[in-house]
Amino acid sequence: MEPVKKIVLAYSGGLDTSVIVKWLIETYQAEVIAYVADVGQAEELDPLREKAITSGASKIYIEDLCEEFVRDAVFPAIRANAVYEGTYLLGTALARPIIAKRHVEIAERENADAVSHGATGKGNDQIRFELTYAALAPTLRVIAPWREWKFKSRTDLIHYAKEHGIPVPVTVAKPYSTDRNLLHISFEGGVLEDPWAEPPPDTYLLAVPPEKAPDKPTTVEIEFVQGNAVAVNGEKLSPATLLAKLNELGGANAVGRVDMVENRFVGMKSRGVYETPGGTLLHIAHRALESITLDREVMFIRDGLIPQYARLVYYGFWFAPEMTMLQRLIDETQTVVTGVVRLKLYKGNATILGRKSDHSLYSPEFATFESDNVYRQADADGFIKLNSLRLRIRRLLGQ
Repeated sequence: MEPVKKIVLAYSGGLDTSVIVKWLIETYQAEVIAYVADVGQAEELDPLREKAITSGASKIYIEDLCEEFVRDAVFPAIRANAVYEGTYLLGTALARPIIAKRHVEIAERENADAVSHGATGKGNDQIRFELTYAALAPTLRVIAPWREWKFKSRTDLIHYAKEHGIPVPVTVAKPYSTDRNLLHISFEGGVLEDPWAEPPPDTYLLAVPPEKAPDKPTTVEIEFVQGNAVAVNGEKLSPATLLAKLNELGGANAVGRVDMVENRFVGMKSRGVYETPGGTLLHIAHRALESITLDREVMFIRDGLIPQYARLVYYGFWFAPEMTMLQRLIDETQTVVTGVVRLKLYKGNATILGRKSDHSLYSPEFATFESDNVYRQADADGFIKLNSLRLRIRRLLGQ
């Protein structure tokens, strides 16, 4: 294998990648370029420039991907009502292909020999990153330190960082692994590895506890055009700005907290604590709008595809052909999903107050329990007899 001369590292300034910069330089005797993807971490990223250079990187890219992330990943998933294992709105999984795509572009711009990331050999992110690299730049070499080095745990990394004077944002007492973007924030590790242990009160950052939420409900209206949210309370907003606004509204009312044990792609179960306030509001509102705009059989077929869609996202197959096919099919269903949904936010709950659309298939004249001229109730007799025929035959024949 040809020697590696230049490596582009997906860098966050956290524990893992802070150690990885120095480890790559020592191990490969190569130039390391740091790449930071801004997908809404709500952190001051400029200090990472000095930190990366001090750690040994030759240069650093800080790329603002917020609008691209929401427009090209979050919104397509909302259109699909994507939920993994009935609970997880895929906050981390959706960001990874967007981050990895730009990673490849920078590596090609820099004529790098390899890309590197800080994902562990136990988790899902290594797969999500590397499936994207393979789909977009199949000849690019990938260096995954967690699968190569001698360190066995994050505690080992903390000790290494201290020995080499590398500042890191975690301690042995609180070695949480966190991931934050515009869609969510996640917490794993430490005390959270015990599925019986309640998350410490200081774990959550986005959503207040329900008991501390306002005693007065908040009403919010979300407008959609072809399945994409475009306005909040009548104000037109860009995708990233809109999601940030809903995060603020949902978080202030304790909406979006999730504590689950999920099945990782590699085969083990993992406990994750998530906060997805804005995404939760979008998901609830989008389904409410579909309830009046989608044909019954179209919705039935689409709903059957949700678990497969969510698995493809969770497993990292964002740029796979089956994902492209599935997204096109789902987006075809969204051409009529245009309208407004009104929600009431109160102490962790988001309740539908109303929904309206010029494409609505709901008709009071058809649905009313009062007198009408569009439905003859006697017709139901034949309808029921035909649908029950196979059941009657089965019993009559003694089956």
